[in-house]
Amino acid sequence: MRKRRAVAAFAVVLSLVAVGCGGDGGGKESAGAIKEGGTLRIGTSSGISSLNPFVGFNQDDYSVWMYIYPSLLQYDTRTNDLAPYFATDWARSKDGLTLTFHTASGATWSDGEPLTAEDAVSTINMVLKYADGPTGAWAGSVGFLKSASAPDANTVVATYTRPASTALTGVGFIPILPPQVWQQYATGDGKAIKTFANEPTGGKPLVCGGPFTLTEYKKHDIALFEKNPNYFGPKPHIDRFGLEFFDNEDAMITALKTNQIDAINEIPPTSVETLRSAGMKVFEGPALALRDFIINSNPNKTEHRELLNPQVKEALEYAVDRNEIVQTAWLGHATPGAALLPEGDMSEGIDWHDPNIQPLPFDIAKANEILDSLGYQRGPDGIRVAEGHPMAYDVIFPNDESGAGDRAFQIIQNGFKQIGVKLTQKKMDNNAAWFAIGAPDWKYLDFDLAMWDWFPALDPDFLLSAMLCNQYGSWNDTGYCNPAYDKLYAEQQLAIDLQERQKIIYEMQEMVYNDRPYIILTYDKRLDAWNSKTWGGFMESSQGFFNAFSTESLTSVHQL
Repeated sequence: MRKRRAVAAFAVVLSLVAVGCGGDGGGKESAGAIKEGGTLRIGTSSGISSLNPFVGFNQDDYSVWMYIYPSLLQYDTRTNDLAPYFATDWARSKDGLTLTFHTASGATWSDGEPLTAEDAVSTINMVLKYADGPTGAWAGSVGFLKSASAPDANTVVATYTRPASTALTGVGFIPILPPQVWQQYATGDGKAIKTFANEPTGGKPLVCGGPFTLTEYKKHDIALFEKNPNYFGPKPHIDRFGLEFFDNEDAMITALKTNQIDAINEIPPTSVETLRSAGMKVFEGPALALRDFIINSNPNKTEHRELLNPQVKEALEYAVDRNEIVQTAWLGHATPGAALLPEGDMSEGIDWHDPNIQPLPFDIAKANEILDSLGYQRGPDGIRVAEGHPMAYDVIFPNDESGAGDRAFQIIQNGFKQIGVKLTQKKMDNNAAWFAIGAPDWKYLDFDLAMWDWFPALDPDFLLSAMLCNQYGSWNDTGYCNPAYDKLYAEQQLAIDLQERQKIIYEMQEMVYNDRPYIILTYDKRLDAWNSKTWGGFMESSQGFFNAFSTESLTSVHQL
């Protein structure tokens, strides 16, 4: 899944209906009996881009779907191993062509309708049927899938054309949608699937099957969730939780310190010490996140084609002072990055991050030497001229990267100035930035450079897929297209042996590093905070306590 944070919110500090508070940190339960009830108020600077699973692309979107829509599987936050969710157990056939899931019996949707294996099959087949169109955001989850069926109310059978390493995590994490709501849109060309807002209307909550139901939603403001009394799994201790959206991180930090909210999923590095001083619990641990400097690598781009030159890209990397970015922008709460898959990208006991890929050192002299050798001379203003035009570029910069990202940009800007390259920061609303990268019409012709981030899945398949030629107009944000890379991607999907798959994925990371559609800047440290005087039972992970891969944290959290 893609975990990129997108739509920022308007600065509003509304008080959520709420009592209650609680937390002691990192999954350790407090002594004594757990206090039931209350409302957990979570602050976020990320926000929901869309509640429609075929439209949304933001970190909070996927987390919301995990809590309101069951999937067959989830991850164990402690081990990163696959764990039951709607499926109670699962098995792969000896030939690798069939997956069989047994699902929870007696489950119902929040509206009282039966929740059965057939509902899972209905969603999987909808994704499969429209994978080349409106359900394309989940197309990778049904790669090599031939068919899905439900021989009985508690069995899902997925049959594949070829054994696939990604089969289990593919169908296992598709959010199961209530057919009584969604099947009416899965007709004809299926375009209605993407136009359906999927928001509470008329005072009625969404029909949900997870531990919570969504009862109220105001875009760029708040989302309220009630405990689902019909949930088939372990019942949450809290009665409800709310997400409150902030486009001003200082206001969000103040809200936590003044008890207007109870917890923050991802705090800025500048707030760590002030929150600790205020008596808040600050969790710091490995994160599954990276920050990238994007170079338009579309081979068909018509302007500033010097940016396609591998030597130019190499020179640009030499001018990036990652250590300064780590210390000044992230105040030490990050590490220098290089490989496409971040540190901590591990599942099924395999480390997918290639530690052999190391960043080039910060070397202004070397960068200048490369650009001089290409004949790019400096003009009177100190800016080099390449192919008859100044090496002056706009950098698309989504609002979501503000703060530490601004400071990182300034460091990069200064380094580039020393090699005769001028950068201009172009801040945009996050959605506007996304469309500006693809313009016009997802041909990737207008932009030169950008900065953003990725919060990828534990299985590496998704982030690897974002670099494919066929992801133009979908997850590809660089215009990168390399048939040799696409070939390796297909090979890793079919590599059932984990060691063999790791070898292929290491080769893919090396290829991307050498082609440099990205200059990977840093890997984040996970920074979350909550009021530990009043809340306990948070389950932390590399994706935070409110994440898209497990329901565990908000079902275990409780008041003290």
